[in-house]
Amino acid sequence: MPLEPVAPASTVDGTVDGAIPKVRHDTFTVERHLAAAPGTVFGAFADTPARHRWFALPGRQVSYDHDFTVNGGETASSVFTIAGSEPERLAYASRYLDIVPASRIVYTYTSRVDDVVRWASLVTVELQPVDGGTHLRWTEQAAFLTPSARPEHDLPHLRGATRLRLNGLPAALQPT
Repeated sequence: MPLEPVAPASTVDGTVDGAIPKVRHDTFTVERHLAAAPGTVFGAFADTPARHRWFALPGRQVSYDHDFTVNGGETASSVFTIAGSEPERLAYASRYLDIVPASRIVYTYTSRVDDVVRWASLVTVELQPVDGGTHLRWTEQAAFLTPSARPEHDLPHLRGATRLRLNGLPAALQPT
């Protein structure tokens, strides 16, 4: 007799049978106008020291490695502490899927907290020339695999962190 698949029962907290979290999918877009040519903005993604200036994990004990090639990627880790809480070990690992100089970057990444994958994302960065600079469009499709204690905050947290990182991009466009 063939085995019939059984749909697990979901609970209010997003878990299945009380143990396995349901995957939640969300998409968001952040757009910025930058007063630099697309090639210069692209360079802030491609050049490792420039990238590390604006794209860093918070905390201490930071490690960072970057290989800006198709099938290359980026890894970063740190220890993040909030007063009154245990330190969290953060880790980020990406793989570049598509790179079109001065135009487009597509990559995937995972974000871990204390060795647990919290989410995986597909990111598309598009750079369009506009008068006086570049229009940057960052579209992220996230699969939240392990919810935080407040799952309703997961997407706003990710979107806010992305905006904060992109706020640092203009400084990385300046010559050092």
